[in-house]
Amino acid sequence: HVQLVESGGGLVQPGGSLRLSCEVSGVTMDYYAIGWFRQAPGKEREGVSCVSDSDSDTWYADSVKGRFTISRDNAKNTVYLQMNSLQPEDTADYYCAAQFIGSAWFGCGPLYGKDGRGKGTLVTVSS
Repeated sequence: HVQLVESGGGLVQPGGSLRLSCEVSGVTMDYYAIGWFRQAPGKEREGVSCVSDSDSDTWYADSVKGRFTISRDNAKNTVYLQMNSLQPEDTADYYCAAQFIGSAWFGCGPLYGKDGRGKGTLVTVSS
C-alpha cells in the first residue's frame, strides 16, 4: 500500500521559488511513477509533472514547462518538485500521486493517483 506525504508548501511572492517534497513509503519506490497534480479553488484538477522510474522519462504541463523541475531520489524514497518563477496562477493545493509501472504503463503524463495520492500541500503565490 503506497503512502505519500507532501511537504514544502507555503506563501511566496510572485517570482519566488519553492521546493515541494513527496515522501513515499509502504512500497519499493523504484517500481512507481510519481507525479504532481494541483487543484485551485473552484477549478478542475490539473496534472503538473511526472517522473517515471528514472529521471529520463519526465513530463510537464505546458503551464509549468521551463519553470518547474521534477526529480526523484530512490535512495531517500522522495520525489521533489522545484518550482521557480512562481506566479499567482500557480496558487493551489499540490498533491503527489503514484502509479505502478506495469504492463499497462505507457510513459509519463498527467497522474492523479491511480495507486495512491497524498493529502496535499498548499502553495500560495501572492504579494
